[in-house]
Amino acid sequence: QIYPTWREYWGSAIGATEMAANMYRVGDYVYFENSSSNPYLIRRVEELNKTANGNVEAKVVCFYRRRDISSTLVALADKHASELEEEMEPPDMMELSEKQKHQLRHRELFLSRQLESLPATHIRGKCSVTLLNETESLTSYLDREDSFFYSLVYDPQQKTLLADKGEIRIGNRYQADIFELLKEGEEDERDQQKLETKVWNAENPLTEKQIDQFLVVARSVGTFARALDCSSSVRQPSLHMSAAAASRDITLFHAMDTLHANGYDISRAIAALVPQGGPVLCRDEMEEWSASEANLFEEALEKYGKDFTDIQQDFLPWKSLTSIIEYYYMWKTTDRYVQQKRLKAAEAESKLKQVYIPNYNKPNPNQISVNNMKPGLVNGTGVPGQTAGVGRACESCYTTQSYQWYSWGPPNMLCRLCASCWTYWKKYGGLKMPTRLDGERPGPNRNSMSPHGLQLRHSGSPKFAVKTRQAFYLQTTKLTKIARRLCRDILRPWYAARHPYMPINSAAIKVECTARLPEAAKTPLILKKVIRKPLEAVVRYIETHPLPPKPEIAKWVNSSINNRTPAKIPPVINSGSPTILGKRSYEQHNGIDGAKSYLAAQWEILPNQGQITQRWVNATSETEKNELD
Repeated sequence: QIYPTWREYWGSAIGATEMAANMYRVGDYVYFENSSSNPYLIRRVEELNKTANGNVEAKVVCFYRRRDISSTLVALADKHASELEEEMEPPDMMELSEKQKHQLRHRELFLSRQLESLPATHIRGKCSVTLLNETESLTSYLDREDSFFYSLVYDPQQKTLLADKGEIRIGNRYQADIFELLKEGEEDERDQQKLETKVWNAENPLTEKQIDQFLVVARSVGTFARALDCSSSVRQPSLHMSAAAASRDITLFHAMDTLHANGYDISRAIAALVPQGGPVLCRDEMEEWSASEANLFEEALEKYGKDFTDIQQDFLPWKSLTSIIEYYYMWKTTDRYVQQKRLKAAEAESKLKQVYIPNYNKPNPNQISVNNMKPGLVNGTGVPGQTAGVGRACESCYTTQSYQWYSWGPPNMLCRLCASCWTYWKKYGGLKMPTRLDGERPGPNRNSMSPHGLQLRHSGSPKFAVKTRQAFYLQTTKLTKIARRLCRDILRPWYAARHPYMPINSAAIKVECTARLPEAAKTPLILKKVIRKPLEAVVRYIETHPLPPKPEIAKWVNSSINNRTPAKIPPVINSGSPTILGKRSYEQHNGIDGAKSYLAAQWEILPNQGQITQRWVNATSETEKNELD
């Protein structure tokens, strides 16, 4: 084809490249989108079928991510990965950073035998999935875009995780031990009889014609033996079928073994074929299996392929694995196999080989449009001039600038991702950077955020801009309860309760608790039994032990200050019960919302220390002392 201008030539070349990228064939690994907010599904195309209404459906093999399986199976996968790291040469995991290890978990998939049909229009691109090779560097997957690996097989029904049967046998475990080469004139001192068994001597005294005549006699004996056997007469009711079964390789192998065992003496070998009890009957797996068992095998082969372990487990448990494999290779020599192969070839001709799926350019519902953003809610009312999510950083890379933002996570949390992190989330099913849930790094420093992750008013008020819509119940685990007591010196719960902004490394505390747990189990913890007194006893005790009157504070203000007008104490704003902050409201204590800060003297909040000491000395019972403490 001749192009008038270079622009038309390059335009045609680019169009051909885009068309090739959007052409999907059987055997391709592709992304499927089943939800606008969830990551892509990774599937392998097995078939492309055209439905009655003209749409194209893809029959695909399912791959699962770590986020799709249970935590128990994830722990099992981690154990398998650690064992694999020890065998790798060199161990790359020791050289990877925490970020690379985090991203490498997103590249791991789990193969399954599950098939499903999905609309071909939901395909969103191609990817690459390979079986993990022990000699391949793990960093090669991070360097390649859209590259994944797998080494385990996941069963969604049984909820199990097993090693893949198709392991590539490369490495030190599969290498042969090669002995040193013998020098010229040096003899091999090994005993050959222990290394191998001789079953045929090519330099025997018999001619080719004599050997062929003996094999004919062996076939005749085999046909006669089948005529005498009741089960064989049922399976091969005609003489032709019995003669064909007697001519199989099992009969010829037995005849040649008999000839070799008798020193290639034909008369002795013929006598061995027909011992005193009757003719020897030799049958292989093809003859041993019944017609119903053969049908079950073909059905299993259609479902599992050459996975003989699954065929034995689900279809033929009474057959040994050796018997199934031997029958498979004999079955491939029959007309039945040739007939099925022709039928499959005819079906493949009628099916689609490839399909063209154009790029998906529709806007994602999770896109955040600045013009269409709804105002934030404060107790159900909108605040003018404020939009939800404005000023929030990306939850993954913490950037504050992006040409496009996407909402991510629960709607009430107002989290968002930048365009780059959103693409990473859709393809790899995770965030680029390790989060605080992994215990690897602190969160972003957002000046407009409260300690609980909710926005503050622009005026500086600590009242929340968004009210939590969903209540939750936080249940403490047994390990956390044990860690509070065993690691009290590290946790310091009383100090942490008075300093709510102080970060606590829960991961380090759990590790320390796990280390102290075996030693602490030897000495059981003695708990102090707490007896709660009824309300009447508490009231009676307060009546019999009244507090002494509050002493008057000495006036220590100098004359220069006395001349000034004393500052008035602002009244209590809240009309409810007094707070623990010196019987003042939250606004008065912090000096915000226009209220002047007022710091009460210590003797206005706490009783006199001398009075407490005097009451403790006069206490008569141990219970009273404990209450004063």
